[in-house]
Amino acid sequence: MEKMTNIYLDYAANTPVDKEVLETFCDTTLKYFANSTSTHPLGKIVNEKIKESSDNIMNLLKQHTNLDSDMEIIYTSGASESNNLAIKGVAKSYKENGKHIISTFLEHSSVSSPLTYLKEEGYEIDLVNITSFGKIDIEHLKSLLRADTILVSICYVDSEVGNVEQIEEISKLLSNYKNCFLHVDATQAVGKIKLNFSGVDLISFAPHKFNGLNGFGALLKKEDIVLEPIINGGTSTTIYRSGTPVVGQICALEKALDITFNKFTKRYEYVKNLNEIIRNYFSKYKDVKINTLDTENPYILNISIDNIKAINFKEKLEKYGVCVSIKSACSVQTTPSRVVNSMFHDKKRAFGAFRISLSHLTSKDEIDSFLNIFDICYDKIKGEVNGKV
Repeated sequence: MEKMTNIYLDYAANTPVDKEVLETFCDTTLKYFANSTSTHPLGKIVNEKIKESSDNIMNLLKQHTNLDSDMEIIYTSGASESNNLAIKGVAKSYKENGKHIISTFLEHSSVSSPLTYLKEEGYEIDLVNITSFGKIDIEHLKSLLRADTILVSICYVDSEVGNVEQIEEISKLLSNYKNCFLHVDATQAVGKIKLNFSGVDLISFAPHKFNGLNGFGALLKKEDIVLEPIINGGTSTTIYRSGTPVVGQICALEKALDITFNKFTKRYEYVKNLNEIIRNYFSKYKDVKINTLDTENPYILNISIDNIKAINFKEKLEKYGVCVSIKSACSVQTTPSRVVNSMFHDKKRAFGAFRISLSHLTSKDEIDSFLNIFDICYDKIKGEVNGKV
């Protein structure tokens, strides 16, 4: 029997590491093996390498994302830790200014869960309404802001539907609130859209979303922001996060960012074309609903099929080797999409939502095969629903 070929359409969950990135990690790790916090000559050499790579990372971000000049970088184990450190760190350090935090229904669980924890600690959490276009309601945000609001935490690109938020407008709005910081989870944004980080106080991201390595992340923050650490003990590159710095990971992040930014336009246009092919194909189905109304980010396409639960259709696709996700990879798969439900106020549509996420590595042949398989699965599951199979 011929082995089934998998069609991977879940790049928003994880991407394969770029060969150059992996080579950078291996070469650096082998060459710079000493502990950077050691005071002997080899330790100092590693420490200098980390500083050099960190400077290069910040310069790349300033060049390609309009990052403010007064930012510093904290290395973490991933975006989940970065989000936790940003949210809990600000909340605990600035509770004397207030205990009011604003976020949205769009956030990853590594944002919503810390907020739940803080709510149990006595903080007040408000969630901004979502418009039918999948963006936050700016007027509602204005009405929620108070003198004791210390943090607004919003994703740049939501992980389920892929809509792009109005970060520049939000940043300008918050500039009128001196005690309020803006945290942006940019995990799904780096390498996918043109970025503007100007005026943003804290930024989380992880390289495994743009062909970097897993198990590593970063939190960018304004230098004058004080954070209460969530990991204590030992020295590092910062007072805000303990642990021996991994020079190979830092240099690999630099390489991943360099490749991503320099190849951005070509990759973006290629993926945009793939996205348009899929959208146009689905237009022949009256009961296939496109949930991703925003076309600014072509890397994610979320759809629902009338009267079909996403988990059932996903299982059909998997029998043919097609890999997609229901909601984000880190969420509970058997519950309706909060994002889709917030946009359309339709629980059935939310239960039917699943995510197709693309990459510059996705071939046109894979898209053709996926669409053929989609037809087969659609006919089968509709037949079952109608009692014909």
